[in-house]
Amino acid sequence: MKNIIIILVLIVLVSCQNTESTGNKEYHDLIVKIDSISGNKKFNGVILVTKDTTTIYSKAFGFSDLESKTPLNMENQFVIGSISKQITAVLILREYEKGNLKLNDKIIQYLPDIKQSWANEVTIHHLLTHTHGIVDLNKPLKFELGSQFGYSQLGYELLAQILEKATGKTFNEISTELFAEYGFKNSYHPDNKKYRDLVKGYEESENGELEYCTNSLKNYVPAGSFISNAEDLSKWNVLLYSGKLVNEKTLALMRTRYATRLHPIFDKIEYGYGLLFKDGESNTEIGAFGYSPGFVSACYHYPQTDMNLIVLENTARELDDFKETFRVHTELMELIKKLKDKF
Repeated sequence: MKNIIIILVLIVLVSCQNTESTGNKEYHDLIVKIDSISGNKKFNGVILVTKDTTTIYSKAFGFSDLESKTPLNMENQFVIGSISKQITAVLILREYEKGNLKLNDKIIQYLPDIKQSWANEVTIHHLLTHTHGIVDLNKPLKFELGSQFGYSQLGYELLAQILEKATGKTFNEISTELFAEYGFKNSYHPDNKKYRDLVKGYEESENGELEYCTNSLKNYVPAGSFISNAEDLSKWNVLLYSGKLVNEKTLALMRTRYATRLHPIFDKIEYGYGLLFKDGESNTEIGAFGYSPGFVSACYHYPQTDMNLIVLENTARELDDFKETFRVHTELMELIKKLKDKF
């Protein structure tokens, strides 16, 4: 009897090993190339590549705490910077789907305390697309409404305030309810305070030393300070682009080009509702970068292959040239993008 059990165990083990080997073989070249790019000794973060819900590549590099040399792991949480904007956009659009607000609503309807005359003209759509020109609540617009793109963290903070007025809840409560509804167990509004695995972020100083950033969460939360991890962001992509977070018609609005941004990394990039894509490539590569002091992130989806790329880094280097700061991220993006004819 004992011999039979041993034989059965061996059969199961061999079967599992063969299954794993077959899966790796299909993506072997891709895995080798990712290893080559991420093998940069300075990269300190996590990389996750999935095809729909299947994990192709999952690896953590370096430390969550440089002083204590605590190793990073895939469950660790990061400040996700401007990836936060698509979360805020989804929250707005879910209220739009419920009929609680309209995208052409003037912001004065929700924010009557703003005394500038432009509050009677700026719409929710303008805030979502950075085409409003607001630089200060007590100053005139920087440019003619709707005439150009002007990247604005304040605009997304105003969207959160509109959500609060439309729902009667705090932005913390609204976002926390969304995360709970869809099982994002590692995603938080920082005021939630329930996160336990947030890593420390570091920036390179002028003398080349990495220094701990104490201001990583100081940005407006709706614009750049949500906390999440690689697994949750990959799941976010799967649900978002399959029409689960918002319906397909609303998702199409998110993926529509409304303005062109002169970007420090891409040079020119098209902007939808919280999502970025190159001209004509919303069905090829779509997503966002995120930067918060000490945190360098990328969250991208590849519709033609159903692949997702999540890169979360907690060391920010060469800040005088963001193309170098995001070098690993952009090289991985280019690699995954080229797979559209392969998988």
